[in-house]
Amino acid sequence: MNDKTLLLVDDEPQIRRVLQTTLCEAGYDVILTKNGQEGINAVVREHPDLVLLDINLPDMTGFDACRLIRVSFAGPILMVTVRNSVRDKIDALDAGADDYIVKPFAMGELLARVRAALRRSSAEQPLPKIESSELTVDLEMRMVNVRGKSVHLTPKEFDVLRLLVTQQGRPVTHRKMLQIVWGPEYGEETEPVRVVIKQLRQKIEKDPAHPRYIMTEPWIGYKFQLPTDVFQKRLRHKV
Repeated sequence: MNDKTLLLVDDEPQIRRVLQTTLCEAGYDVILTKNGQEGINAVVREHPDLVLLDINLPDMTGFDACRLIRVSFAGPILMVTVRNSVRDKIDALDAGADDYIVKPFAMGELLARVRAALRRSSAEQPLPKIESSELTVDLEMRMVNVRGKSVHLTPKEFDVLRLLVTQQGRPVTHRKMLQIVWGPEYGEETEPVRVVIKQLRQKIEKDPAHPRYIMTEPWIGYKFQLPTDVFQKRLRHKV
């Protein structure tokens, strides 16, 4: 037995049942989803160790789902599909997939590829942890402390903060944030993002009107950054 959790994104009930049985017998915990958006939500909510992703999904292509998952997920993504063209394989790898398995396949091969992908990812760094005199964000533990006091975030607030922290220093567009946190049917409406950003700033910023952590990128979106004085303290500590 092991402690790894796998997420399966496939719209065929029979495939889900067969793969769930095989993977569970191999000692994995398995989360089942039947479309791209359920898969994206499960990645944010459950933090799996590996994703098995079909290309032919009812709500979006597996390529699109892979790109959206990859924004906030550093673990291995394996495409599992009947499509076998060179173009599909290239598109999958360009979208962020680590491997490509064509149906039908031997279960032994699938398990071997899963083990290999997990071995390769085992040396990766854990989710980033933010620690300063004013703010601590532990994404693994889903804990946020502001000036020594625990702060409760709603699920949407935490998902937005998690996305910004994992992309620390890089702007996240309104559209990308909407599609990852709210769903692919969103993309043009910026008001939900503005509301959650305002709520986050009120909870973690000392002066929400002059934020130090969650910065606005005009006409683009938002980014999370550590204030300059935090970097200076870290440098002095290292010296």
